Parts: sequence; C-alpha cells; structure tokens
Amino acid sequence: MAEPLISLLLERLATVLSQQVQKEVNLGKGDAEENIHNQQKIRCSFLGSPCFCLNHVVRRRAIALKIKEVSEKLDKIANERASYGLQINRATNEIQRPTTTPFFDESSVSGRDGDKKSVVSVLLAESSQETHGVDVISLVGVGGIGKTTLAQLAFNDAEVTAHFEKKIWVCVSEPFDEVRIAKAILEQLEGSTPNVDELPALLPKVSQSINGIRVFLVLDDVWTENHRHWEQLKPSLASCARGSRILVTTRKGIVATVMGTNHRINIETLSDDACRSIFNHVAFHDRSKVERERLTDIGNKIANKCKGLPLAAKVLGGLMQSKRTREEWEDVLSSELWGLNEVDKDQVEKEIFLPLLLMDDNNLGEASVQTSIQRVRHLSIVISNETSFPSSIHGAKGLRSLLIDSNGYRWLGATLPAVIKQLICIRSLNLSGSSIEEIPKEVGKLMHLRHLNLEGCRKLVSLPKTMCDLCNLQSLDVIRCWSLKELPQAIVKLINLRHLCIYDSGVAFMPKGIGRLTCLRTLDRFLVCGAGENESKAANLRELKNLDGIGGSLEIRNLQGGGIEDAAEAQLKNKKRLLCLELNFDSDSDSDISNLALENNILIEVLQPPSDLERLLICWYRGIGLPNWMMALTRLQELRLFHCSNLEVLPPLGRLPNLERLELQSVGVRRFDAGFLGIEKVGNANINEGEDARVIAFPNLKRLEILYLDEVEEWDGIERRVGEEDATTTSIFIMPQLRELKIYNCSLLRAVPDYVLAAPLQVLDITGCPNLRRRYKKEENGEDWHKISHIREVYIH
Repeated sequence: MAEPLISLLLERLATVLSQQVQKEVNLGKGDAEENIHNQQKIRCSFLGSPCFCLNHVVRRRAIALKIKEVSEKLDKIANERASYGLQINRATNEIQRPTTTPFFDESSVSGRDGDKKSVVSVLLAESSQETHGVDVISLVGVGGIGKTTLAQLAFNDAEVTAHFEKKIWVCVSEPFDEVRIAKAILEQLEGSTPNVDELPALLPKVSQSINGIRVFLVLDDVWTENHRHWEQLKPSLASCARGSRILVTTRKGIVATVMGTNHRINIETLSDDACRSIFNHVAFHDRSKVERERLTDIGNKIANKCKGLPLAAKVLGGLMQSKRTREEWEDVLSSELWGLNEVDKDQVEKEIFLPLLLMDDNNLGEASVQTSIQRVRHLSIVISNETSFPSSIHGAKGLRSLLIDSNGYRWLGATLPAVIKQLICIRSLNLSGSSIEEIPKEVGKLMHLRHLNLEGCRKLVSLPKTMCDLCNLQSLDVIRCWSLKELPQAIVKLINLRHLCIYDSGVAFMPKGIGRLTCLRTLDRFLVCGAGENESKAANLRELKNLDGIGGSLEIRNLQGGGIEDAAEAQLKNKKRLLCLELNFDSDSDSDISNLALENNILIEVLQPPSDLERLLICWYRGIGLPNWMMALTRLQELRLFHCSNLEVLPPLGRLPNLERLELQSVGVRRFDAGFLGIEKVGNANINEGEDARVIAFPNLKRLEILYLDEVEEWDGIERRVGEEDATTTSIFIMPQLRELKIYNCSLLRAVPDYVLAAPLQVLDITGCPNLRRRYKKEENGEDWHKISHIREVYIH
C-alpha cells in the first residue's frame, strides 16, 4: 500500500475513533450527572430495583473497556505510522495559475492593432505627474479576451523599447506576494536575486535600483482587491524618473481602482473576422490546400462560436489540429457545449470558466473542492497509486463530462461502480489509458451518456451487456484495447451511435446486424470473419451497404475471408464521405496461388471506393494488376502498397494530379519505366510548330519510398533531359516537387535516374543497396557522388 494512502486512511480512522470515544464519554458523563441528580431516588428504590443498579454498573464498565480498546487502537495506528515514516500533508486550497512571460508568437495575433496603438500612445505620452512619479495604466477585461497578449504587444513594441531605459515583466497572479514581486523586479534590473526574504530589506533595494531611471513595469494578471498589498510596494517605485509607466492587467475593475489607475482601458471582444483569423492560424497549421478548402466553411462557423474571445479561438484551433475529417469538425460544431447562446461578457467567466475544474491528486482534498464541486460541470482528475480516489466526486452530481487519468491506479476498478452511480447527468465519460479489466454493469444506468472513451485500456476484456441500453450513446472508443476480443451482440440496439472506433484493438469480428446502425459516421475498422467459431455471430461485408454515412478512415481486414458477392454488395463507392481506405487481404486461406490471384483481381475491382478518396493503402494483395478504378482517384494524395508480391506492373501513377506520397514496399515489380511515369507515348506526340506543350509526371509528389523491392534492377531514365524543348517536341517535367527519397533493401537496383536526382531533393536516404552505395557514396569514391552532393541531407548505409 502506498505511503500517502496509508497516511490518509490512518488519519481518517483516528478521527472516526476519536469521535466515537468522545461520544461514549459524553454519554457516560450524562449518565453520571443524571445519577447524582437522582441519587436519593436510587437509594430509595435500590432494594426494590436491583436490576437498575446492576445495568448501570455494567454500562459504565462497557464504556471503560471501549475507551481502553480505542486507546490501544490509536497507539497501534501511531506506531504503524511511525514505522512507515509518514507525515500528514493536507491539500492546498490554492490553484496555481499559469505563469506568463513577455515572449509570444506575434503572427498568431489578430484584430488588436487599434488597441495596441492606444496602449502605446498612453505609454509614450507626457506624464500626468507633475514631478517624479509613475503613471498606472490598467487593461481590464474578462478572462481569455487578450489582456496579456495586448501587454506583450506593447512590451515588445520598438518605440516603447527605445523610450524606456528599463523594461520589467512580472507575472503577479494569486496570491499577491510582495516579496516575490520585489525579487522579480530586482532580478531583471540587476541580473541576480538577492538572498533576502524580508520585505523591509527588499524595498529600499528596489527604490535604489530604479532611482532616476525611466522604467516600464508590467504587472500581469493582478487579482488582489486588498489595497494594503499595493500600498506596501508602491512607494518603492516612486523614485523612478518622470515618464515611467506601470501597466496592469486584471479581470476586475475594482483592482484597477485599488492600484490607483491613471488610465483605464477596457478591452473589448474581437470581431468575428479576427476570431476566424486566429482560429485558422492554429487549426490549419501545416495542412494541405485541399484540407483547407474542405474544412474552411465549418471552421468559420466554429470560430463564430468563440464570442469574440481570442483565447477560446486559440484553444479551439488547437483542438481541431488533430481532427482530420469533416465529420469530426461537424461534431465539434454541433456539440452541446455551445448551448450558451446569449452570454454577455460579464457572465463569461461564471458560465464558461467556473464550470471547468482541473484541481489533480495533489489538490483534490476535501476542503479545496467542497464549496464548488456541486457547481462543476466538466471535471478532470489525475490520480496515481500514491493517492486515494477523491471522495469529493460523489458530490458532483451535476457533472456533464468526467475525465479520469488514473495513471495505472490499481483500485480504479473497485471504485468505479460507486462513482458511476452518482453520475446521473453525465454526458461524456473518459477512462482512456486506465488499467480496468471490465466496465461496471452500472454504466447501463447513465441514460444521458453520449460519449464513452476507453482508448488504451489494454487490460479491458469485456463490455457489459447493460451498456447496450444506452439509447443516447453517440460514440464508443476502444482503440488499443488489446484484450477486448469482441463487442456485445446487442450493440446493434444503439441506434444513435455515430462513432465506433475499434482500430488496433483485439476485436476479431463485427457483430451481426451492425448494418442497422445507419447513424454511424465513423467506423474505422471492419473485420471480415470468414469461417470459424465466430461465423454464426459475425457480420459479413454486405452489411456495409446501408452505412453510406461513414466517413474519415476505414480499414477492411481479412478481405480474403469474404466473398466477392458480399464485397460487391458493400458498395464502397457510395461512401462519399470516406477519405482514407485500407484494403487488407491478409487471411489464413489455403487456396492455391493461381486461384488466389484471380480471386483478388476480381475482389479488388468490386471494392471501388468513392472518387474523392485522399489516401489508399493496399496490403497483402495477391493480384497481378491494380484495379481499373485506381486512375480515377484524381484527389488521391497518398498511395501505399505493402506486400503485393504478385504485382509486377504498375499503372501510370505519374498521372495522378494530387499524389503527394507514394510508398512501395515488398511489391513484385521488376522495373520502373516510362509507363510508370505515364509519359510512354509523349515522344510520338504530334506537336504543331511553335506550340508549347507540357507534360508533368507526378506534379505534386513530395515523398517517394521504395522498400524491399528485391527484383528491381532497372529504373529507366528518359532520352532527353528534363525541361528540354524545341519547336517540335513536348516539354517533360518529372517530380518537380520531390523533397524526400528513401530506398531500402533494393539489392539489385543499379542506379537512380538523373531526372529524380535533378528534383529539389532535401533528403536522400539509401540503406541496404550495395550497388547504389558504390555509385553514390563519397567515401567510396562513387562515380556519381557529384550528382547528389547538392542535397542537404544524404544518408547512405
């Protein structure tokens, strides 16, 4: 048992026992007083009532024995605590606010140019003080509106920097610690922190350090309403030169008054355009043009929900960075967290910030949350084996979302049933990464539950049947639940289920009837069962037919175990929202190779995806050619072929206009030629004199990986140089945007054509290719080293 947990248990047991002792003693004391008061009556009736006296004596003896027993228990507890060397540490009531600095990313700021000019103007204006002194400027506004950002803009302004001799930034926050603030000022003025902890000794040093100097001091995030705090510190700042400024940021107007503000600037919310700009800057960072076009309209609607708060725009933008599909963005847009439609700015913190409680195992003591836990709507708890599960949560009956980061906490499974019983209003329950082995059957009572996240619960072996009673459940995530072998058969009752995520889990088949879940928008994996012990309760491919709403990514595994008719009935081409498709043909089939190749050729043809597909992965395919629909995927950005050993000829992939990444691993191809580039007929084209004709092969390819192609010897070049043209021929450009080339374990490959090496490569990685090593490695005096010497990163192993 962990030491802090033992300490807490012992302390509580001692308290309970002490209270019981006091109760018994008080009871005995009351009996004694009553005995004295009625002494005469007792004497008179003694002979007539011998049982009364006997009962009284027996009761007092029982009290004495109880006191002795409790005393011995307390001694034992004290000795046990001493043997563990434990100390009692009570949780703090203080919430540690994040520390701010003057450094920030100015490119992410939008809509504050006018406010910045106003602040800078006041900073550089003539002082309102007649003699030496310092003006106080306060920036006032609700949380998340951008007060700190505006202070940072002013602090880093070139004119401001030139105007003041010294600039100082102090994050004040709570509590208002005069000693810490004085030390921070001295450290930035003198470059070192004085080894003094007494305020009377620090303040003269502050006064001396700024004497006669024009100073700009920022006090960020001030909360104190106690004027005495500021009165102790302010006189030491009066010795600075005229024109010095103190810039205060605060959420409270009364703080501005307490600080003796000369200029108050109320920060207003941003325009919708500015919020959209901030949101887009974060959410669309490092995304392709295609993704921006697909998601911008939804992103604008999400940004409009931020009520003009730049912090909300940044946080939401960060949230959306990891969401790739349109469906995920639509889910955020439709989230019930946006239920507060009319929130005036004075209520923003009360209605939005206060219901969020993040308070971990170090600050979830009873005293710290008992006054606010009933108001909390969204709670995140971090616990570990060294602490007990906080009982305070039992008072949070209004919780809408709960995230428990158990960090390997061994007793979570035993605690969950009692906790779940209290969550009568819960909408979202996140137990991801916990060590639980089963979900309590009590979960079936959470009738409002919309989202259940069990991702990474690697020991989870089963889901209760009662979970299938959750008629409002919209998302279930069991990704990386490796011990979970199947889903409950009754899961088909969850008619409102929109997102079912089972990727990389132990689930071996899809439950029969899953095709009835027509509200599904996410189904990241479909496992074909084929023959076996689960065949009677497993769905086949044709159950995908009615699930045309699914989008994002879909992996179909064990395709060889499904029939061609079932695959045709799946009608993948109607899944218009699908962006990423993985076709995995791996199975335990014992069919002979010739039959397998023919079956795979037919099977892959009937699995035609929608034309807007962006990523395609084909694994363990035994066919001899790729399907006819491949070249119709004009929006395809990524194509990866793994373990396609019978595939000897590739289609003209160079004609795919948006392909950015191509990976060929363990493919049976023997040669790369003009047909692969899609330019085999260009040399015979009839071009009129003076006509400018251009052909670009792989116009957007940025990353090319050729791995474990044991049969490849030749990678053909073309007869003329890239870009060469005359009056009667066509200009040919090949891979004009290629940045990265990896070639692994292609032992027979003799050379890389010049048109590839002439591309704007930044990374060339060659491993396990002896012919290429001898040809290009500088240390081996490779004859073609000069052709790759310009590449920034070259790795030849």
